[in-house]
Amino acid sequence: MRRPGAPASWIWWRMLRQVLRRGLQSFCHRLGLCVSRHPVFFLTVPAVLTITFGLSALNRFQPEGDLERLVAPSHSLAKIERSLASSLFPLDQSKSQLYSDLHTPGRYGRVILLSPPGDNILLQTEGILQTHRAVLEMKDGRNSFIGHQLGGVVEVPNSKDQRVKSARAIQITYYLQTYGSATQDLIGEKWENEFCKLMRKLQEEHQDLQLYSLASFSLWRDFHKTSILARSKVLVSLVLILTTATLSSSMKDCLRGKPFLGLLGVLTVCISIVTAAGIFFITDGKYNSTLLGIPFFAMGHGTKGVFELLSGWRRTKENLPFKDRVADAYSDVMVTYTMTSSLYFITFGMGASPFTNIEAVKIFCQNMCVSILLNYFYIFSFFGSCLVFAGQLEQNRYHSIFCCKIPSAEYLDRKPVWFQTVMSDGHQQTSHHETNPYQHHFIQHFLREHYNEWITNIYVKPFVVILYLIYASFSFMGCLQISDRANIINLLASDSPSVSYAMVQQKYFSNYSPVIGFYIYEPLEYWNSSVQEDLRRLCSGFTAVSWVEQYYQFLKVSNISANNKSDFISVLQSSFLKKPEFQHFRNDIIFSKAGDENNIIASRLYLVARTSRDKQKEVIEVLEKLRPLSLSKSIRFIVFNPSFVFMDHYGLSVTVPVLIAGFGVLLVLILTFFLVIHPLGNFWLILSVTSIELGVLGLMTLWNVDMDCISILCLIYTLNFAIDHCAPLLYTFVLATEHTRTQCIKTSLQEHGTAILQNVTSFLIGLVPLLFVPSNLTFTLFKCLLLTGGCTLLHCFVILPVFLTFFPPSKKHHKKKKRAKRKEREEIECIEIQENPDHVTTV
Repeated sequence: MRRPGAPASWIWWRMLRQVLRRGLQSFCHRLGLCVSRHPVFFLTVPAVLTITFGLSALNRFQPEGDLERLVAPSHSLAKIERSLASSLFPLDQSKSQLYSDLHTPGRYGRVILLSPPGDNILLQTEGILQTHRAVLEMKDGRNSFIGHQLGGVVEVPNSKDQRVKSARAIQITYYLQTYGSATQDLIGEKWENEFCKLMRKLQEEHQDLQLYSLASFSLWRDFHKTSILARSKVLVSLVLILTTATLSSSMKDCLRGKPFLGLLGVLTVCISIVTAAGIFFITDGKYNSTLLGIPFFAMGHGTKGVFELLSGWRRTKENLPFKDRVADAYSDVMVTYTMTSSLYFITFGMGASPFTNIEAVKIFCQNMCVSILLNYFYIFSFFGSCLVFAGQLEQNRYHSIFCCKIPSAEYLDRKPVWFQTVMSDGHQQTSHHETNPYQHHFIQHFLREHYNEWITNIYVKPFVVILYLIYASFSFMGCLQISDRANIINLLASDSPSVSYAMVQQKYFSNYSPVIGFYIYEPLEYWNSSVQEDLRRLCSGFTAVSWVEQYYQFLKVSNISANNKSDFISVLQSSFLKKPEFQHFRNDIIFSKAGDENNIIASRLYLVARTSRDKQKEVIEVLEKLRPLSLSKSIRFIVFNPSFVFMDHYGLSVTVPVLIAGFGVLLVLILTFFLVIHPLGNFWLILSVTSIELGVLGLMTLWNVDMDCISILCLIYTLNFAIDHCAPLLYTFVLATEHTRTQCIKTSLQEHGTAILQNVTSFLIGLVPLLFVPSNLTFTLFKCLLLTGGCTLLHCFVILPVFLTFFPPSKKHHKKKKRAKRKEREEIECIEIQENPDHVTTV
């Protein structure tokens, strides 16, 4: 019946929503009937898939060996600049002892020698030389090194030429000759292993010095070490989740309690993850440590479906056949679960799109999409079959744990108390007017009898509003302090040699930037005074190692005039580059000969910038300032250092997946605004998800979590986790027909609060073992997922139950409808009063 004043278009949209909702419910009901009629088939097919793909995963397991490919931006200007630098100055033509390998790190070994506090490393020459000789005596090593970096330097007071008084540390770098040859690369890898062993041996011999070593493979080794350290902890997490799910699914009622269903639900998610891993390795995927988060992500979504199906089963009528009860549970739960699974697939699918510039994020999102699809299939097939068998046992009055017939009430009355406790089916607890014995589930009882009344109390609401204002304030404050530093240390095992080396390097060698290559890739009139002035202006503010400056100084000291091209190049080749102290500059200049005329077609300089403690941020600022100058000045140049590959536009690269995923969620919710269930449900869902996402983002920033690939993946997951838990609560609220908003929110919490609390509790307890993995990657994962679960729980049980009682949708029209129906019943009723006034007959 059309409501007075309602436009025809609104009625049309409302009818369309109802048709779609009932169509989806009808489909899910038929799906439930199909599963309940063929449970063995739906149980066998997933098991066979898991065995097939699981064995394939074991045979094809292979770790990813290229760390740069994983965590550096895939498409960046720095990689193009590296290619150009490599083409101009190939490695096999560089023989300089100092900076020849600047444009690619290649194979190398580095060591920092640190003197005890208060001592001077410059007085430890014997230990330094012994270490240096031991390295040079190693086989297949290259007889060149860089020993120019002193750390913790104290200068002579009032010294005009900045003479060094003492230093705390010295850093030495050894490069290897591995010019792309596979054989030489294997030899270099062996040399690096021997180098690390040698440093550990020398550390035992030189107790007065501390040695911190690093090789080119160290970062990859310590990145992969996280997976090795986390193996046992992941198993502990699984045991904790299994225990929590089993206990939370239990009841005192031995007939209606479903502890094994909670256990089987978690195992269902596990075997779906194993199947997804098998598919990944069959398609030539390579494992990396960032994939460690997939079990936790998939478990958080999968167990939500498990607990919702259990709650849906409890809401069905007990007197129905078990097949119909399964179908009713599917029609009640699977519509929302299908929608949330679709959003998972859309958001992570966008994260796996070509717009994502971090390969580790792309690989993770691809695997997550496969895991979500298999998760959904296994929940409605494998776990649905388990629910069918459990329902059949319940209908035939079998014990939910021991699977034996439950004795009658008369038989139990003659038995001891312990036997009655173990074998009781709840007949004593259920009163004559209580039609739903599942109300005795301890979580549902707590919510119905205690929590719902407390959170909707008028005196509690002001404190909840104040709590939300505090939450929003801290979130906003954190969002203003977001850090997107590309610190590779955040992905390594925390007790690894690479982290120790990086900490010492940051402490004692942060006063200067890494050596930056300044490559001039076009012919230039170096003899022109204006060009010379432009070069000085570009290099101002840097400590430069420049053949140009040395050559100008040489001409000045030698009193030689070279103001034209022929004189400039002639003196450069015949005099300057032949002197022993300047011969190493030959590798920094590329000459070409056209007839009898020589030209300089390219050259390179080296710059070092003065930095403060936040070295990386300042290096990025230097890079961003120099690049625009290469386009605006007459001098065409590029600047490069191997670390630029990781830094270049990293902040934009890591934030794009979250923006794309968030835009995808927003777009889907807006497009379904007038199609799915109720438009106000989508509106409230958008607000809730935004609040949770910004809360996690701000709080994790305040918790010193940087924006790296792990935290970005967690933020994408937060979008979906929030929708997963808020959507059923909100849609039940907007569709409820009680008289007041307070009664509607009580109904919502009573229907979905148990599943939400079960899932979030299992999820958070499963994160605890990650605290005991000594890895920065798992610390980041723990912090982000803890905030995700905590903020979602806060919104579902505290913020939304209070705020929904203040704002639309209004429930007045439901109240008017019920009053009209009651009035209609009163008019139909005819009360006949007999002579006896106490005798009332209703006709």
